[in-house]
Amino acid sequence: MPEAAPATRKATVTVTLKNGVLDPQGRAIEAALHGLGFDGVAGARVGKIIELDVADGTSRETVEAMARQLLANTVIENFRIEMP
Repeated sequence: MPEAAPATRKATVTVTLKNGVLDPQGRAIEAALHGLGFDGVAGARVGKIIELDVADGTSRETVEAMARQLLANTVIENFRIEMP
């Protein structure tokens, strides 16, 4: 019989720029949307979402350590963790 795959669960890390940090990608998106006639856009910020499949017993603190050490540059970025 084949071995059962280890149980995993999803951890989602959302990384965004801190307030006050310039966001040239966001500015470009805002300008492009205005160019396309979407005048109701007052600002745009670009971030990233990282989805991890982690072992079932992985703690929130472990995922937070991953985010602090690798996934986010905490000097200029904030992060939020979701582990349903």
